[in-house]
Amino acid sequence: MWTSATRAEHDRDGLRYPSDLTEAEWAILAPLLPPPAKTGRHRSWEMRDLVNAIFFVLRGGVPWRMLPEHFPPHQTTYRWFMRFRDDGIWESLNHHLVMRDRERTGREASPSAAVIDTQSVKTTEAGGPRGFDAAKKVKGRKRHALVDTDGRALELQVQPACDQDRDGAPSVLTASRARFPFVLKVFADSVYAGKKVANATAIVVEIVRKLADQVGFHVLPRRWAVERFFAWINRNRRLAKDFEATITSATAFLYAACVMLLTRRLARSA
Repeated sequence: MWTSATRAEHDRDGLRYPSDLTEAEWAILAPLLPPPAKTGRHRSWEMRDLVNAIFFVLRGGVPWRMLPEHFPPHQTTYRWFMRFRDDGIWESLNHHLVMRDRERTGREASPSAAVIDTQSVKTTEAGGPRGFDAAKKVKGRKRHALVDTDGRALELQVQPACDQDRDGAPSVLTASRARFPFVLKVFADSVYAGKKVANATAIVVEIVRKLADQVGFHVLPRRWAVERFFAWINRNRRLAKDFEATITSATAFLYAACVMLLTRRLARSA
C-alpha cells in the first residue's frame, strides 16, 4: 500500500531521469560489470552512462536513435547492449542479484521450488520469429518464465507464440539446471500436465488446478507469483510489445528488466 513513507522510499525525482542509477544502485552493479581492458583503446564513455542509456531505452520504450544527446551515442549504447547480450552478462547479473536478494530476506541463495508460466505478447513490423497463440488470440511471441516462489526470475526464454506451453517448458527447465540445480519442485497450471514436461528433468512438476467452482479470475496458490512477475516487468514500455527483430535481443531485455528491478530493491534495503 502506498503511504508517505513508501512514496519517499521509491521517489526518483532527484535524478536526471527516473531510469538513472542512484549511487547506491551503482555501488551494487559496478563490481559485477566488465572492467576496462588493460590494453588497447580506453573507453570513451563511463560504464555507468552506458547502463543508464540502456535502462532509459528499456524503461521509456524509445528507439535507440532517440536517445537524448547527453547519453553516449546510440551506436555505442547499442553495441554495448549487444555485447552484454552475446556474452550472457544480463543473465549473469540476474543470477547474482537473485541469490543476493534471497539472502537479504533470510532465504537460501539457491531456491528449491519455482513457478512456471508464459505471457504472450504482440510483435511489430521489426520481423523475426513469431507465431499465433490461438488460445490468447495473439500474433507474436511467448515469454516463458521460471521464477522462484517470491517472483524472482530464474530462467527466461522467448519463443514464437504458436509454440505450446508444454512444448517450450522442457527447454526452460533443462536450461535452469545450470544456474539453479537445487530446484526440486515446480508449480504450474494444467497446460503443463503430461509426461513431456514431467520427464524433461528430475524436477517434480506439481499442477495447481483451478477451483472446482471457479468463475472468472481467482488468485491461485503459488501461481500468482509468476503473474506478479509479469506485472513487474511490464512497467517497462520497451516490453509492452516485443519490438525486437531477434529472439536473443527480446530475451536480453527481459533479463535487463530483472536486473533493474533487483538492483533497486537491494539498494532500497541497504
